[in-house]
Amino acid sequence: MDTTSGTLDEALQRLHTSGPEFRGFLSNHGPMAVEAMVRNGQAHTVHRWLDTYENKLEDVPGARARITDANWQEALGDTSRVTDWTAYFTDQVAERPWREILAEWWPRLLPGIAGAATHPVIRSGHAVRSLLTEGEDAPRLAEFAHALGYWAARHLLLPAAVHPAGSAAPAEALAALPRIADQRVTPVNGYAQLADTLGWLSATESLYVPDDPEAVRAGLTALVRAATLNYADYGHGNGIMLVHAATAPNAVLRTLPALPRDLWASSFAVAWAATSAVTAIYAAGTPRPAPDASSVTPEEVFERAVANGNEHAIKFADTALDVAAASEDGDTRALSAALNAMALIAKDD
Repeated sequence: MDTTSGTLDEALQRLHTSGPEFRGFLSNHGPMAVEAMVRNGQAHTVHRWLDTYENKLEDVPGARARITDANWQEALGDTSRVTDWTAYFTDQVAERPWREILAEWWPRLLPGIAGAATHPVIRSGHAVRSLLTEGEDAPRLAEFAHALGYWAARHLLLPAAVHPAGSAAPAEALAALPRIADQRVTPVNGYAQLADTLGWLSATESLYVPDDPEAVRAGLTALVRAATLNYADYGHGNGIMLVHAATAPNAVLRTLPALPRDLWASSFAVAWAATSAVTAIYAAGTPRPAPDASSVTPEEVFERAVANGNEHAIKFADTALDVAAASEDGDTRALSAALNAMALIAKDD
């Protein structure tokens, strides 16, 4: 085990003694943030960051009743069953390959991507990335079980079914999205406004979703890029919440290599639905210029995010670095978006 992998495993073991939420509904971002920190060369800061972050966390909720292959449907979306769900997936991981579990459960969980403001799919994406890049071991497999359990407990459908069948590219479709009438709301109350928001469904259904898996991967990559750059201009609508318009589809993108290819197109469509919902709810109506990033490196940007300390700034910088790495022309706009997030998000938010 190398030093960085050991740091990740130690951090995950620390975090698994806490529940997935605190203060009633706020998501425990610890597993996501520490994986991003290790991935981006900041493993040496992980335990110091956790020393502060875990002070806000709460104990694991009590178990209620055993979930089985016969009764799981009645527990889907029941937040009070989160510990039961974690136990179920922990048992599954002990008995079966994690990729097999993912292939079975991804189509069941994916429609509920909106739950907990998309944090469960984001946590799942970080868990899958660690398994793919760092390899399989007990703490990483345990985190995979915790992530899927959280998603199952927080499974939530959007109030309007979205079936994208148009010809628009992600950036074009994103630019056409309207905003809900009252943006000073929780995600759940924001979702409730979507169906009555003029033009939201038509703009969301204008996206082109190809059948070819490699074209799907390219389209999803373009979506993550468009949502990241959109944050640079419109993140001041809600600096924390709008990051999920980019980090949620990036979680799906990171999961594609572990999924059967026949699930890729539906994954792109649902990821877009989540992005379009979060954007309509939290993006500002008019743009503002983002900080200039022409003189900073990606490594410096991520180091600044860790220094900021806020988990959302760290996770968004992680996605922005993915976008910047995929750019072939030296485009620094994704890094500008990450700097904008740090400017908008205070450490203690």
